[in-house]
Amino acid sequence: MKQLRFLSLFFISSIVISCSSSSNEQTFDSSVLPKMSQEQTEKVIEDFIMAEDGATIEIPGGFYELNTQLILDNKSNITIKGAGMKETVLSFKNLKTGGEGIKLVGNNLTIQDLTVEDAPGDGVKVQLTDGITFRRINVTWTNGDKSQNGTYAIYPVQCKNVMIDEVIASHSRDAGIYVGQSENIIVKNSLAFGNVAGIEIENCDNAEVFGNVARDNAGGILVFNLPGLPKADGAKTKIYDNDIIENNHENFATAIGEGPNGNTVTMIPPGSGVILLAAKEVEIYNNRILRNKTTGVAIASYQITGFPSEAPNWSPYTSNIYIHDNEYDRSKGFPDLTRELGQLISIYNAHGKAKTQDIIYDGIWDESISKDITTNPMNVCIAEKNMVDLFFTRFDLSEGEDNIKSYENATPFQNCNVTVTTNVSQIAEM
Repeated sequence: MKQLRFLSLFFISSIVISCSSSSNEQTFDSSVLPKMSQEQTEKVIEDFIMAEDGATIEIPGGFYELNTQLILDNKSNITIKGAGMKETVLSFKNLKTGGEGIKLVGNNLTIQDLTVEDAPGDGVKVQLTDGITFRRINVTWTNGDKSQNGTYAIYPVQCKNVMIDEVIASHSRDAGIYVGQSENIIVKNSLAFGNVAGIEIENCDNAEVFGNVARDNAGGILVFNLPGLPKADGAKTKIYDNDIIENNHENFATAIGEGPNGNTVTMIPPGSGVILLAAKEVEIYNNRILRNKTTGVAIASYQITGFPSEAPNWSPYTSNIYIHDNEYDRSKGFPDLTRELGQLISIYNAHGKAKTQDIIYDGIWDESISKDITTNPMNVCIAEKNMVDLFFTRFDLSEGEDNIKSYENATPFQNCNVTVTTNVSQIAEM
């Protein structure tokens, strides 16, 4: 399917567009902390360089201005410990080379009780590590121009046994809390705000995301499977007991073709609570999905992006989804029109133009399983108790953008369920 381009001048002029929000909110003012001397800063750098297996790197309270990355390479059983998020701040505003502020590789690593500011790339990146705990870490950017911020705040990739607990991630121009190509993951008790995407689980197996607040992002929580990555399809994600609230921030990701951050996150329309893209075996339940102006939950296949959708050992379809027992509130305002998916939802939904939707399904399915989508071939199961009061739209894009149809009947996707069983018990007590 070619990339859809929906909006005409007629619709631009006939629909009132609510203003996009933009925020540079900070959780605290780090400028009040004492500036650490060059000697004290160099001691931190030296501790990273000289760390042996089993060491604890303690970073006293204060504001550290670093002009080099902090790197641990192939170390085991290391704890990096500050004096607290509001006490120990590592600023990488003066870093001229390298991407990440902190980069860790090894086994059984813990980083806790500190803040990372203004890394040129990712805040804290962990790669090829079995056993990584982020606890009480705050990663943010303080720039006025948010498009110049780093890509990811918290960024474990190609890892096993990932624990993210009580972290704060803000103002990244991709995802605040991002876990990619990893397995056995817990993200809990954390706050993501002011990012393009709050929390993103991408090409991962066995993830549980619970007890978090995702607010004031363009998109609150994402589960994506993207083609062409070393780890292909991921599966088994549970999203529960989260507050996914007012994710109406502007999408400030670099557009496709305009920079290194040009990717699928640019398609997220502001006002998206949860987005599933080529996701497999996902259960979404007991969440407060409130006042996201475009849609509460979007169920989408990769073809909706218009990008090539063929890759080895990977499927572009979202399948085996169970959505139940969530709370919705669509009272915030008009859906976003700055992204094509937002245009589709606003203009062509089944309930009237500029109507916020609670749940949408792009209606793209694998016709090799069934020729009739009403047989529910992708096993999308929606069991919300108050379904009669919700705005649900299934789209029919089979005839192209000149003849888009939509349906509000959710019956084919009810009276079923999907069992999603994760296997994260081995990290639950980390």
